[in-house]
Amino acid sequence: MKKYILISITALILSCNTSKKEGQKTKIIKEPILNTNNNPIYGIPKLDLKGANTLVELPLHCINTEYPNRLSQTLGGDEDLKSPSTLHPAFYGCFDWHSSVHGHWSLVSLLKSFPNIDNVEAIKQRLLKNISKAHIEAEIQYFYGKHNKSYERTYGWAWLLKLAEEIHTWDTPVARVLEENLQPLTNLIIEKYIAFLPKLNYPLRVGTHTNTAFGLSFAYDYAQTTNHEALKAAIKERATFFFLKDENCPMSWEPSGTDFLSPCLEEAALMKRLLSKEEFKPWLDAFLPELKDKNFTLETGKVSDRTDGHLVHLDGVNFSRAWSLNKIAEGLPEYNHLRFIANNHINHSLPSIVGDSYEGGHWLGSFAIYALNSTKE
Repeated sequence: MKKYILISITALILSCNTSKKEGQKTKIIKEPILNTNNNPIYGIPKLDLKGANTLVELPLHCINTEYPNRLSQTLGGDEDLKSPSTLHPAFYGCFDWHSSVHGHWSLVSLLKSFPNIDNVEAIKQRLLKNISKAHIEAEIQYFYGKHNKSYERTYGWAWLLKLAEEIHTWDTPVARVLEENLQPLTNLIIEKYIAFLPKLNYPLRVGTHTNTAFGLSFAYDYAQTTNHEALKAAIKERATFFFLKDENCPMSWEPSGTDFLSPCLEEAALMKRLLSKEEFKPWLDAFLPELKDKNFTLETGKVSDRTDGHLVHLDGVNFSRAWSLNKIAEGLPEYNHLRFIANNHINHSLPSIVGDSYEGGHWLGSFAIYALNSTKE
């Protein structure tokens, strides 16, 4: 990539807010700029301090907002009817458990990248209060319930390990307290992964929560970062069993109406983590041969109703496609054109998440932050 146009997230947010006041929808880049090879170069969204101060409000608004709430709970009797904050004292906000978990991840990620963010000490105290030893012990007990053994498998499990990884790599005394408090739940999720994976005979190739490749990617990131060899081995064994012989993934079938993950791209991003460069390139050529074409294009997911909690998933698919495309292109110059597509996907959805309805605002900030982080190499 020869030239870049840096567009700060602050500018994106301001342009979005202006357009809302005028009753218009703004596209960040109306026309692609062409480089000398006539390849479109879309602006690379860059997260700066002002943008971080805007994005941080999304998880702060929801991590202690108890209602509305979707418990996804199986009831064994009247005694199980309890409030969300009683059942899940650490992760009861943001509408559902997994969104609360990755809302906390968002806070840690932003604090790591921007230690001078506004109200930094207050945010740290919120984290310490929520992720306390007592609260995590209560979360663990919920997983031990008779009807809860598969609770949040594997989407919530994956985000819990991503939160644990983010805390582990945060060099501050607060992080050491949080890591110690969270570790028993982290260990339980690791045990659950290792016990569950050999039982899973077929992968789930969907674009929503239970997507197997997504769950394995985040879990592998944790295992790689912390050198957890047993978890790495379990993931690699199952992933290669599931995916190593796959060919010709039907990208033209994506996205489905309420997808927030791309089954094809999530699988490719997982295999990029697991295979050597020499192994991955022929695998990718067989799995998604169209990606190598410099003229490959991918239309962004379009949201028709931002107040519909399922239809707004398509903003999520734009962010998750971006982080997958950037992962695939990492260290492979011949796939750098995929970064243009990733940038376009981020830029398409980024303005909409600020000032959005709660249906999107309670979770899309995390997807945006993770996608923005993926633009760094």
